[in-house]
Amino acid sequence: MTASANTVSAGALPTGAASRRARTAVYSGFAFYAFVLAFIVFCLAPFVWTLLTSLKGPSTIFEVPIRYVPTPPDLVNYFQIFALDRFRWALLNSTIVASSATAISLVIGSLCAYAIARLHFPFKNLLLALVLAIAMFPGIAIIGPLFRQFNAWGLTNNYLALILPNVTFTLPICIWVLTAFFSDLPAELEESARVDGCTRIQAFYKITVPLAAPGVFTAAILLFIQAWNEFLFARTFMSQPERLTATVAIAQFEGADVAAQYPWGQITAASIVITLPLVVLVLLFQRRIISGLTAGAVKG
Repeated sequence: MTASANTVSAGALPTGAASRRARTAVYSGFAFYAFVLAFIVFCLAPFVWTLLTSLKGPSTIFEVPIRYVPTPPDLVNYFQIFALDRFRWALLNSTIVASSATAISLVIGSLCAYAIARLHFPFKNLLLALVLAIAMFPGIAIIGPLFRQFNAWGLTNNYLALILPNVTFTLPICIWVLTAFFSDLPAELEESARVDGCTRIQAFYKITVPLAAPGVFTAAILLFIQAWNEFLFARTFMSQPERLTATVAIAQFEGADVAAQYPWGQITAASIVITLPLVVLVLLFQRRIISGLTAGAVKG
């Protein structure tokens, strides 16, 4: 009888331990997903609040008690900002500056990254570290000398005054991202192309660049986002209303159109408008971005 009880008791222990492990796994999974949900809500709450505010009319925004969800939604703020010439100019200026800086950085950065990936020379990793350090350099530290130099060259209120500094900070990111891609591509493909009569440059843009398309897309989107969001140089080097970028134009909405009143509706609507292109880009090319950022992480 005692031996039987000991047998049952010994058999029950593993079952109880497995049950505890199962409950622990369930609780751990619940805690993880709860943390992820809380993190997503924390990140999206400002954007959702901005969107809801942009859909409120001038009187609804300042209502007490607060009406969190506008019923019905009002698009008057969007009509007002697009009726402003300076905001339409600001969107065009941001598009020109960000696209130009991205294109220049891709052309120069792809050549530099290809050279670093294919050539063997001492201190290559140190060079890449220095290149990345330039991207982390604070722009405020060089804003004074740059302003004096651009003013001497007559480049203030000129697109070049924004494109050149943006290229300085976007080019290192482009080189860093594309170097990893070009390093992973087999050099034998380029050698085969050269045997068939291609020059090194032809092998580069006919063979290497198409194969590195995920990296090029990733770099292009990252560079465009950084150039699009730039504020410091645009605020310093541009003073004419028709030369302002979108980020600076939003900052100047305060008191510019309605005296002694904060136009929160216009500010939030403009914030949504300049954020949407970036969101659309990420949604359209999210697979390429993910494949680009994870390329080379697993080798086998």
